[in-house]
Amino acid sequence: MTRIYLSPPHPSGRELELVADAIASNWLAPLGPHVDAFERELGALIDVPHVLALSSGTAALHLALTVLGVGPGDEVACSNLTFAASVNAIVYTGATPVLVDCDATWTIDPGLLDDALGDRRRRGAVVRAVVAVDLYGQCCDYRALREVCERHEVALVQDAAESLGATYEGEAAGRQGDLSALSFNGNKIVTTSGGGALASGHADLLAHARKLSTQAREPAPHYEHAEIGFNYRLSNVLAALGRAQLEVLADRVAARREINERYRSLLRGEPGVAFMPEAPYGTSNHWLTCVTIDPEAFGADREQVRLALEDEDIEARPVWKPMHLQPVFSELRCYGGEASATLFDRGLCLPSGSALTAADQQRIVDVLRSAATR
Repeated sequence: MTRIYLSPPHPSGRELELVADAIASNWLAPLGPHVDAFERELGALIDVPHVLALSSGTAALHLALTVLGVGPGDEVACSNLTFAASVNAIVYTGATPVLVDCDATWTIDPGLLDDALGDRRRRGAVVRAVVAVDLYGQCCDYRALREVCERHEVALVQDAAESLGATYEGEAAGRQGDLSALSFNGNKIVTTSGGGALASGHADLLAHARKLSTQAREPAPHYEHAEIGFNYRLSNVLAALGRAQLEVLADRVAARREINERYRSLLRGEPGVAFMPEAPYGTSNHWLTCVTIDPEAFGADREQVRLALEDEDIEARPVWKPMHLQPVFSELRCYGGEASATLFDRGLCLPSGSALTAADQQRIVDVLRSAATR
C-alpha cells in the first residue's frame, strides 16, 4: 500500500498554468506581477490592507520584531508549545525569549502571560513584544491577549503560520496581531514550496519591513544602505504557485475539517483517546488533527502508537516538543511548562492532508487501535 503522509501538498490544478505564465513572461527575478497579485489576493482573503510576500514564515517573524524595534537587551514573551522558528526569530534580533505555557486550548495562556509580564517588569526587564502562536490551525484567544498586551504596553505579534483559513470571533486568522506572520511551507494548507508573508493594518510598519526585506536599499540610482537589511522576498515563480493554491483555500479548509470530524466519529468512545479541543471563540482550519493518548486507559503510549503506524507506512508525529524542553532553549525563563510537557508526552498528530480519503482514514484508525494491548 502507498505511504500516507502527514500533510502533503494538494495542488489546485492551476499551478502549471500560472507558473508557465511566470516563465513565459521572463519574470524569474525575485519580484514580479505574480508577487504583487499574491499580496493583493492574500490581503483580500484575510481582510488585511498591507501584505508583504516573503521567503518564509520565519523571515516574517524576524521582520515583524525588527520593525517593532526589538533588539539586544529586550525580552519577548512567546508561546512555549510551538515550533522552534517562533523562538528562533526572537534570538535573531538579539533579544531574550521568555516562554509562557498553554491553557486548555493548547495555545498561550492569557492569564499566565499576564503573570509573566508583571513578574518581568518587577524584575526590571524590558519586554517589548509577545509572539502568540496559533497552533495546529486554532487561533489564540486574541481578545484576552490584546487586553493583557495593552495593559503592559507591549506589541502583539501573531504567529499565524498554521492558521490560514481559520477564524477568530468571525474574522479571518491573520488580522489579530499588530503584525501577523504566515507560512506557505510545503506541509501547509496553502504552499508556495517555501514561503511566507507578513500582514498588518499598520502601513508604516509594513513599508519599513518591505524596505528591509530587499537589503534595505535606499531610493538612489546606486546601491545606498543606511540600515542593515535582509534577502527575504518571495520569488515571482513561487508566488504563482501560491496564487493557484489561494483559489481553493476554502475547499481545502472544508476538507480538513471533514477529516477531523471523521476521525472523531471513528474513534468516538475509544478508551484513552481524546482530541485537541476546538476553542469556542473561533473555528480551526484543522491543519493537523491531534489526539492525546492515555497509555493506561488505551493500552499503549503515544510512541508505541506512532511506531505501529510507521510500521504500516503511515506518517504520524508527536506534537511540538515544548521550547523549555529543547536543549538549545533549556536555560530560558519559562512560566509554567507542565501543560505543554504533558501534551508532548501524550500528543500525536495524525495524517490530515486535504486529499486523504475515507479509506485511508479507516486504515489509519485500524492500525491505531491495533497498537492497544488492553
